[in-house]
Amino acid sequence: MATGVYGIVRPSDVSPDDVEIFYTYTPSRDKLNTDLIKLSNPSDILIKLNNPNRTQSNISGFELFGGLYTLKLPVGIFSAKGIYTIIIKPAEIRTKIVDVGVLSAYPDIKGVLFDLATIPAEFVNRFENNSLIGYRMEFLDPTLPNAKIPNIFRVITSNNRAEPVNQNLTNSNQKAIRYRFNDNSTLVFCTVSPNSASNVQPNTFPFIGNPNQEVIITNTFFNPIMVEVEMVEHDVETLAYALFGNQSKSLDDGIYTIYNFNNQIYKQYDLYEIKDKFSGKPLFEVREQRNNIDFSKNFNTVTTV
Repeated sequence: MATGVYGIVRPSDVSPDDVEIFYTYTPSRDKLNTDLIKLSNPSDILIKLNNPNRTQSNISGFELFGGLYTLKLPVGIFSAKGIYTIIIKPAEIRTKIVDVGVLSAYPDIKGVLFDLATIPAEFVNRFENNSLIGYRMEFLDPTLPNAKIPNIFRVITSNNRAEPVNQNLTNSNQKAIRYRFNDNSTLVFCTVSPNSASNVQPNTFPFIGNPNQEVIITNTFFNPIMVEVEMVEHDVETLAYALFGNQSKSLDDGIYTIYNFNNQIYKQYDLYEIKDKFSGKPLFEVREQRNNIDFSKNFNTVTTV
């Protein structure tokens, strides 16, 4: 009987090359925007951090610190005032199933086949032997309203390059084309789980796709993350300038100046009264923001007069 407690959650050390980043933007919470925009070059946005523990061993150079990345948002994209919803998710590999078949030497092992010629160039290295273990495969159906078949996925348990072979079979209901492993082939044979019939229904096999069916293959290195970023004109510090920062009011021309905590001019206003044009009675006191800063109202200049 086990008496200890074992942790099963490990920090993700995923490469930015295995990540896709999307965002939506809306200027306010009462406006809906469904335009989803994909950010290019995730490696420029997710910045990896060096593990400081490496100095305690003989490991030299850079060692990825798992679970913590710096999110660097480009100013040219995330500059408008409003709400950005950012989702960081595993990268999608979209391709088609070439065939669904079995191995010649092991006819009980059924799998799906992909052609490297149809794989996007940046993901071809993922299809090296056994590099897809643990990846998730989802299925598309263009006849459905949302295209993707909901709540159905298979986990890839092995992948090896394979070539088709013709095999003489006594049973005419079985396919004559089977597959055998060959590292020089451009076809990749993938086994998935589940892919075998249950004891309850031995003649009913789980769905693992059909030839020419489009699929989405994604890694399972980390869980998708959604981050909401709100760009505002004022933060806590700028609001504090008006409450706690130094201020001055010029009695000669009515210029009201607010300084930041470094005594630099932050905002300037014109203070004046509006009077009744007939009686001259004061009606309003106005504070109007100035567009042209009067730098003669610098704090050091004002306080040394």
